[in-house]
Amino acid sequence: MLTSPASAAEALLAVEGVSRRFVTRSETVWAVRDADLRASAGEFVCVFGASGSGKSTLLNLIAGLDQADAGRILVESTEVGRLNEDQRARLRLTNVGVIFQDHNLIEEFTAQENVALPLEVTGVPYRRALELADQQLARVGLEGLGSRLPSQLSGGQRQRVGIARALVGDRRVLLADEPTGALDSSNSRALFRLLRQLCDQGTLAVVCTHDPMCREYADTVYEMVDGSVVRRERAAEETT
Repeated sequence: MLTSPASAAEALLAVEGVSRRFVTRSETVWAVRDADLRASAGEFVCVFGASGSGKSTLLNLIAGLDQADAGRILVESTEVGRLNEDQRARLRLTNVGVIFQDHNLIEEFTAQENVALPLEVTGVPYRRALELADQQLARVGLEGLGSRLPSQLSGGQRQRVGIARALVGDRRVLLADEPTGALDSSNSRALFRLLRQLCDQGTLAVVCTHDPMCREYADTVYEMVDGSVVRRERAAEETT
């Protein structure tokens, strides 16, 4: 693991001058251009923007699912762009959890087994992994539902299982890409409320979304337009 200089030591996440371009025969498209973002433990960050604004690309870069063409990203003092593919996968298993609009649960596994899977991959014994999975399910409001298959859960419950799986193993950074895209307004509000509670317990959540409801719960809002990130204040503060 590679450490950052002291200037970024206080930030759990630091995105510094990051750019990502996609080149075709006819044009060069800048999905992310010179983006800067910093966040600390316990912070709820909303990256708000329309479809195609570059939000998903930015999240993928932070998670190490894609690599930047310029700039650097530090997660818990680890420079993501200097890691190889296996090291980036390990970072997602131990430090960074990712959830998507499609929860990506394994349909043949129970909720408990889905949440336990990342722990088993890192070598945690099966029974202990199940115990820790139950603890994480209780944390997201699904106590007693661990034996259910995804098909036996509501959309909001399935997304909560995805959150539990993303956080199991004491991962402190949660990245969410349009997590309410398949939910109605009531379940969306419940999900944002849960993320707010998790942040109040010390989790750093970065939520990329076009859902304006996210702004009500965030500490910091960044608007993304054509690949560029602009810092905004909290919605409640903007109106004062």
